[in-house]
Amino acid sequence: MADEVLLETPLAGLHRELGGRMVPFAGYAMPVQYPAGIMAEHLHCRARAALFDVSHMGQAELVGEGAAAALERLTPADVQALKPGRQRYGLLLNERGGIVDDFMVANLGGRLMLVVNASRKHVDFPLIESVLPAGVRLRPLPDRALLALQGPEVAGLIPTGMSFMGIGALEIAGIPVIASRSGYTGEDGLEISVAAEQAEALARHLLSLPGVMPAGLGARDSLRLEAGLCLYGNDLDEDTNPVEAALVWSMGKRRRMAWDFVGAEPVREALDNGPKRLRVGIRPEGRQPARAHTAVESGGATVGEITSGGFGPSVGAPVAMGYVRRDLAADGTSLELRVRDKALPARVAPTPFQPHRYAR
Repeated sequence: MADEVLLETPLAGLHRELGGRMVPFAGYAMPVQYPAGIMAEHLHCRARAALFDVSHMGQAELVGEGAAAALERLTPADVQALKPGRQRYGLLLNERGGIVDDFMVANLGGRLMLVVNASRKHVDFPLIESVLPAGVRLRPLPDRALLALQGPEVAGLIPTGMSFMGIGALEIAGIPVIASRSGYTGEDGLEISVAAEQAEALARHLLSLPGVMPAGLGARDSLRLEAGLCLYGNDLDEDTNPVEAALVWSMGKRRRMAWDFVGAEPVREALDNGPKRLRVGIRPEGRQPARAHTAVESGGATVGEITSGGFGPSVGAPVAMGYVRRDLAADGTSLELRVRDKALPARVAPTPFQPHRYAR
């Protein structure tokens, strides 16, 4: 809608000052790129360090006795086994076994911290509240910003002593933050939660560090695609089962024995009998990228669809992810992509397209 009023993050003024090109995203005005351009921002993140504003994401705390067990009613992630100072990836499911959202959950000792997708927080928070017993409360944190500093030089700029998926309270330039060693780029880095009123001071400090440049949504998308990471609304939705999405690894072993979460039966059925389709990596041959909603064909018949696709600057070639019929999901399988009414050759390829460089 032309008259849609967009929300702004605490860094909106800084984005404009830095020449960010603002676009609507999940109800917010967000920078898609800065003057250097998406390609430069992407490659700089892979080589050095890039700063992303992800304050549009939903942050919340879950507090009270039994918070982890309560959250497990909606997710197959093993939340109760999460030790203090650690976080993990999880899925919120509906009764059909479909994915309501993917999220991060951290044990901060005495409370759980959640980060959910911007486009889904209005759905997620009421859903979580609906299963909470007396004494457990969900506290949304709209007064906190979230910054992602990503790239191989981050560990040298801000030493934390944490390994991948570690999280804790620390100070950066005298500003108290909660930082996790994680991200959405496939690179080492930090995601940093900070009080909204201190977000700009923190961002300016981080941008003053050697080798750090600002990066927008465009580079964030191409980086996560090369890393084989899902985008909710493209690769995942309420009709997607975790098994067909190739996200069984996010489901705890204990949870797959108890089957005591919402949507457990459809998930179990897909695990036992195999899903009809599977999410796979796809490498188009040649230089033409295949975008989301491109039809995937085999022998002239439609056998699937691209859900994320574009040019991979680090790979130097187009890359894509999508769902194909299970019998065509093996690496190396030849396919055709229907791009501008032409059938372009492609093949199923392993993900990530660019190796992850997490601090294991």
